[in-house]
Amino acid sequence: MHATKLRSLVLALLLAAPVAAPAAPAAKPKLVVLLAVDQMRADYVDWYGGNWKGGLRRLFDKGAHFRNARYPYLTTITCPGHATIGTGAYPHLTGMILNTWYDRGRKKVIECTDDPASPLVPHGPAMLRAGIGDSSRNLMVPTLGDEMQAQLSPRTRIASFSMKARASLNMAGHKPDVALWFEGGAWVTSSAFTREPVPWVQKLIDANPVAATLQAPWTRLMPAAAYKYEDDSAAEKPPGGWGRTFPHELKGNGSGPGANGKFANSPVADEYLVRLARGALADMKLGQGPGTDLLAVSFSMTAIVGHQFGPRSHEVQDVLARLDGDVAQLLQALDSTVGADNYVLALSADHGVAVIPEQAKAEGKDAGRVITNDMKKRTNDAIAAEIGAGTHVVDLQGNDIYLAPGVHDALAAKPGAIKRVVAVVASAPGVSAAFDRDELKDPAAAKDPVQKAAALSYFDGRSGDILFSPRKDWIVGSIGTNHGSINDYDQRVPVVFYGKGIKPGKYDEPVSPADITPTIAQLLGVKMSRAEGHAIAAVLK
Repeated sequence: MHATKLRSLVLALLLAAPVAAPAAPAAKPKLVVLLAVDQMRADYVDWYGGNWKGGLRRLFDKGAHFRNARYPYLTTITCPGHATIGTGAYPHLTGMILNTWYDRGRKKVIECTDDPASPLVPHGPAMLRAGIGDSSRNLMVPTLGDEMQAQLSPRTRIASFSMKARASLNMAGHKPDVALWFEGGAWVTSSAFTREPVPWVQKLIDANPVAATLQAPWTRLMPAAAYKYEDDSAAEKPPGGWGRTFPHELKGNGSGPGANGKFANSPVADEYLVRLARGALADMKLGQGPGTDLLAVSFSMTAIVGHQFGPRSHEVQDVLARLDGDVAQLLQALDSTVGADNYVLALSADHGVAVIPEQAKAEGKDAGRVITNDMKKRTNDAIAAEIGAGTHVVDLQGNDIYLAPGVHDALAAKPGAIKRVVAVVASAPGVSAAFDRDELKDPAAAKDPVQKAAALSYFDGRSGDILFSPRKDWIVGSIGTNHGSINDYDQRVPVVFYGKGIKPGKYDEPVSPADITPTIAQLLGVKMSRAEGHAIAAVLK
């Protein structure tokens, strides 16, 4: 056959052949759900998970469970942790260094969400301190919700709920439709988002008054034999009016002005958060419109109860067992309203917690407490030996020591003075290392992992002038137990993904809670502009 005719025949056959249509892009989830279980150690899953039969069991068994997840920074506490979950960035970028820090300009200690220009909006009678307000203005990078609102169309709607402002706001971002927390005896939001109570929230609260949740005492959910460790262990510090054993009376304190009390110290509060989340699904119809929405819930009772009774207590075990049922209710609501294949969910924690030091010491461990006033005096005396007597230390918040104006400059002007003062701090009982602020301004220049962890927690202008790292099994303060160290029990937390676009299984690769939002963002086709975490490719279908 002539070459020209052959080419013509081949071309005709090609034109006649059916052309495969390009593959349609995978549908995006209709709803993103972020769950944080405040102060949930990674090993709680092994210690207590055998008692979980509901929502937590479903997520850990049928989701993607990362068993080697940890925060890489020093100040493993609530505000920094929730900011990292929400943004994918660490405190040195988010500015969320502590729950409270010393504001040098205002010469006072402030909350991390402090914003006097945004007074609180209560949903019912409340006793609120004059001049207080909260917003997300101090959060220096965008959250996943912020990026979704900026990049997706139709506009993402955001609802966030917690007992704490620092949890609700750092998960929500700068422009949530609803952000709610409990303060002064009432559920509140901020005038940064609304000038009036949110109508559907007010209606739900009116129909479900807090007082109605407090009629029965808090008793064990399970048979006593199901709980590990002994009850009523050494140095538990329950709130006023409670003993160290069950039952814990709830009635008579918990509604009305000033009565955060027993409601805010018991698992009925976590159940109420699920009630609010289900209300958002029903009234806002999250995940049921044309766009992709975000629902965030931070469960606070594992932390509030854990601080008082410790991680081995029957109370913490009971909170988790009840949370297992609460999460089951939330998952059921998601399945029925949004659809089981229409949402993606991530669960993690903002930090872990130490065993009560007195309990660790009874087991022969080197354990104890770094007492705030003792540390302030030790530091002040060391500075006085260098530059003369005076009130050189103005405050200590967490691991951060704040010096009076001009003191750091005076020390810097005397050769070796800063180094000697920092050495005195580092030699204090219960301290493993200490750093001057000038050693912490560049995490990449850190000489060792401890210094890098401190640098990732340092934000210039907000952080202290000296930061110290507690030794293993030592905590800062006199509360029952605490967190805020580089030790495994504080840094290691669970990370679980579940739902649309997720490959279930058990994963042992090292990850960080900072990887949560970049992973979900990749599912959505959203760019996280300031995140330090990365999308975990192994978990994405």
